[in-house]
Amino acid sequence: MHPSYRQFLYLQVQPHANDRELSDSAHRKNAALRIEGGQYNLKYGQTGNMSPEFMKRAIALALENVRSGSGGPFAALIVKDGRIVAEGTNRVTVLNDPTAHAEVVAIRKACRAIADFQLTDCDLYTTCEPCPMCLGAIYWARPARVFYAATAEDAASAGFDDAFIYDELKVAPNSRRIPMTQVLREESLAIFLAWKQQENKTPY
Repeated sequence: MHPSYRQFLYLQVQPHANDRELSDSAHRKNAALRIEGGQYNLKYGQTGNMSPEFMKRAIALALENVRSGSGGPFAALIVKDGRIVAEGTNRVTVLNDPTAHAEVVAIRKACRAIADFQLTDCDLYTTCEPCPMCLGAIYWARPARVFYAATAEDAASAGFDDAFIYDELKVAPNSRRIPMTQVLREESLAIFLAWKQQENKTPY
């Protein structure tokens, strides 16, 4: 059975700390990542200590991405059993794909590599605290742990400020910057009914 989507750790790799020092202080984003059942014992994901070498690799990828003009200043990689399963860099502008953030690219590659839609027992290393979209993708992918280097505030200072998205979640759909209007809800419920009745489905 796959672990619950809430059962992973979200940890910052401090840039000036010793290699094994981690911080889980309650930043605005990861405050929402409380772990079910109290203290999480890592039974789903601890395959070894955090490795600064993996983060250094991610940082090198992000720097190369910037210098080559291939995309934004972000990179991520997926690690399982002490080896890199997949790497991803921000490819938004080169692919004309607003969803091609580094974490999403890495998750897609990793899932293809391990032939699974969940990253059980995997660690995700990312050069920056994930944006709201990537945070959602991480929850759905269910890695064991997430390690990040720069903070959301660091990204904002470079022109990547996603704080307004969190604010938008608190606003009624039809009052958001991009208005959202509900249409044909009753008809759409037939889709979920069909899903519930489907016997050979794969829950996720």
